[in-house]
Amino acid sequence: MEKTQTPSRTASFILAWLILFLTWLMFTSTFATQEVVTGLITSLLIALFTSRFFTCCNLSIFSPVKLLYLIEYLFVFLWALIVANLDVARRVISPKLPINPGIVKFKTKLTTDFSKMVLANSITLTPGTISVDIIDDTYYIHWIDVKSLDPEEAKKDIADKFERILLKIF
Repeated sequence: MEKTQTPSRTASFILAWLILFLTWLMFTSTFATQEVVTGLITSLLIALFTSRFFTCCNLSIFSPVKLLYLIEYLFVFLWALIVANLDVARRVISPKLPINPGIVKFKTKLTTDFSKMVLANSITLTPGTISVDIIDDTYYIHWIDVKSLDPEEAKKDIADKFERILLKIF
């Protein structure tokens, strides 16, 4: 049976309101009283109607420890993105470099649908890999240069750096 995180309606509402209000502040980039009040009211009204759709996480996602892991995840993802971009660019510029495309599969330790989705998107956003399918805890990934068909080796090369941190966040 799959583990799910379903926050209470109050937690969903507060999370939605907080995310919407922070988004409002980022887009307006001002702390003028009328802008802040308008943002609070607008995000409150939107949260009232949409908070039931915010079911991925509860308020524990905002704990200081998890926020630090989220920041670490962003840096790890950005580094993987840069490295993968350079690798794919090198393959495009120098067509003699070997490619060995194929689909590999591996299992994840992640338990929630949301964390699995974050991992799949991180893999897809990294050039050279595309998440093709997720069935239960098994990922099917198209890889531009398959180095190993062994699931453990493939996971180590593709997903371990992301999964290690995601397990701490979710």
